[in-house]
Order: sequence, then C-alpha cells, then structure tokens
Amino acid sequence: MFIDFTVLTDNIDRYMIGFGGTVAASVISLIASFILGTVIAVFRITPFKPLQWFGTAYVEFIRNIPLLLIAFFVLVGLPILTGVVLVPFVTGLVALTVYTSAFIAEAIRAGIQTVPKGQMEAARSSGLTYLQAMWHIILPQAIKIVIPPLGNQFLNLVKNSSIFTVLSASDLMYQADLINSDTFDTFSSYIFAALFYLILTIPLSYGVRYLERRYAGN
Repeated sequence: MFIDFTVLTDNIDRYMIGFGGTVAASVISLIASFILGTVIAVFRITPFKPLQWFGTAYVEFIRNIPLLLIAFFVLVGLPILTGVVLVPFVTGLVALTVYTSAFIAEAIRAGIQTVPKGQMEAARSSGLTYLQAMWHIILPQAIKIVIPPLGNQFLNLVKNSSIFTVLSASDLMYQADLINSDTFDTFSSYIFAALFYLILTIPLSYGVRYLERRYAGN
C-alpha cells in the first residue's frame, strides 16, 4: 500500500473546493456557536429561574445526543415541524452550531463561576445592571480563564465539520468521497483529506497554546 500523489495532483481543484467549504463552515460555526454558547452560559447562572431551567435543559439535552442525530433532526424534523427546508450547507451549519454551543456554554459557565462573586456585587452597587456587569466585568475575565477548553472545542468543531458529508454538503470529506468513487484509491483519497485537515488544525492548536501562555502571564 502506498500513496499515489496523482490522486492529489489530478484532483487538487476538488480538494480545494472541499477545503474552502470546510474553512467556511468552521469559521461561521465557530462564531455562531461562541455567541450562542455565551448566551446559554449566562442563562445557566442567571437568577431568573425560567432562563436558568432553559439553559440547563439545553446543555444537558444537546451534550448527550450525537451530532449526527441533531443534523438529521434539522434536515428532516425541522421541515416537518415548521415547514422550513434548509439547503444542506445551512443544515450543517445549524447542527454544528447547536451541538458545539452546548459544550462552549459549559466551559464559559465554569469560567464565570471562578470569578469572585464580590466583583458582581461591586459592579451592581456601582450602578450597573446585571447584564452590563456580566458583559463588561465578568465575561471578559471568564473567557480568559477558559481559553484552553474553548480552544479544544474549536478544534473539535473543525473535525466535526465532517458531518457535512452525510448531508451532501461540499466539504473535505464529501469531496474525498467523490474522489474515492472516481479513483478507487481509498487510502490515497482520504490521506490527502487528512492532510488538509491538519493544515487547519495544527495552526489553530498553536494559536491556542499562544493564547494560553499570553493570558497565563496576566
């Protein structure tokens, strides 16, 4: 068994299409899941009980079911319940965002709980509302504390973007499947897909380490 580099050279345009799809999916889902996860984390620790219950139910439910099941629900269940039909790429974005946001919410919640309670009390006594105190005082400190687990979640998000191939949305794995179907060289087709994933994940992992060192010194 050896690697046939002609699989790469003859199909570089298809790999680049898939690479572009994976990058786009990862960036959009990263931003969306961070925003949604932060909101859910605030819900988890808010004194307003209905929001707290919703945040807890969201995290416990989403974290304990497979990403593939969420993707199928968005693909099949959403049209049945609401009549809304999403294109495969958007379906993947929604599923990946919802899934990742639950893990991000737990990481940020843990960070919020490490910030001394006196800081919230001091912020409220100075005239800030609960949301203002959370946004300007608590969250900036909490996010610095949880950079390592957040970085790990972002790395997982990039790898989990391979769910797009099940939805027939163009990503690296989907293009690798097509190339494998044409070349019948399974080993080479997926090895090159793995290399493209490494091009994404290795710089991201070094970036996370840099941020860890930077904020560890603060």
